[in-house]
Amino acid sequence: MQKQVIGRTSDAGVRRELRWGVILAGGDGKRLLPLTRKLAGDDRPKQFCAVMGIETLLSQTRRRISRLVPQRRTLVVLTSTHEPFYGDQIDEIPSSRLVIQPSNQGTAPAIVYSLVRLGKLDPEGIVAFFPSDHYFADDASFIRDLDSAYTAAAFLPEMVVLLGIPPEAPEVEYGWIEPGIRLDGPAQTSLFAVERFWEKPHQSLASALMERGCLWNTFIMVGRVSAFLNLIRHTLRDLLESFESIRSSLLTVFERTEARDLYSGLHATGFSRDVLSARPNDLAVLRATGLGWSDLGEPSRVLSVLERQGSLAEQMFRSGDRDRRVLLCKKAAND
Repeated sequence: MQKQVIGRTSDAGVRRELRWGVILAGGDGKRLLPLTRKLAGDDRPKQFCAVMGIETLLSQTRRRISRLVPQRRTLVVLTSTHEPFYGDQIDEIPSSRLVIQPSNQGTAPAIVYSLVRLGKLDPEGIVAFFPSDHYFADDASFIRDLDSAYTAAAFLPEMVVLLGIPPEAPEVEYGWIEPGIRLDGPAQTSLFAVERFWEKPHQSLASALMERGCLWNTFIMVGRVSAFLNLIRHTLRDLLESFESIRSSLLTVFERTEARDLYSGLHATGFSRDVLSARPNDLAVLRATGLGWSDLGEPSRVLSVLERQGSLAEQMFRSGDRDRRVLLCKKAAND
């Protein structure tokens, strides 16, 4: 059964001009520290480390999404305490495209901060959020599905579109999306309503979700700035109002001082748990296949990618370097 959702198809012709991207690179990467310490020799978060290949994960993410979103329309969310590790990686990024958090207080403040900034830059924009620690075996398939997600978000102006992946295992560290009925949307798009969002289920539940066709949540989300703000207004109103209270200082010399004062009163808040899980009716999910996706959150996942890719990994690394990384991954996974 399909559900018809009224969309503004007139937006289709301008949607490329409305596209924005936000790269979330403010996390501490604690679970991967056993590996990144061995690779980099210090405590830098994983996004500033060359975990896969010779580029840092942040650089790979920027390059990947630049095929659909120009860098002038891409914001990068960082945390000031990590500056020693990212200073030389952002030299060419204009300050207006950097969202510098005084501290890492979870994904919700990072997302709200960037949305309020975008509300000032382009309130009609369609924005996608990208974690900076992802691996894709097939970038072309990723770009194809991301393009479809932007198109769907233009078609469904009041909804946020999640990118969902068919699971390979009953993973307990990922969020899971339970698809509902199929939605009428742009042609050749596997778009579904969201019946329920499950955040990091226990093992038996994860197995049951896998059996009934649920999807892994990649945490790649696309929607109008207004759709995201409406979602947050219904779930974390106080947090949104806190950031809206400093809106006039954004993109001025006063922003860092105002942000520092604001963050001093925040507590860590997760966007998946406190926003997505609470408002499934405001979400749609696009079923993405063939991406070879992995969240590089733990040494065991990095090892799995290296072992699974085989010849591709040989192209990414000199063979000796790849062998060294496999060994370091095994050691880190056992630490």
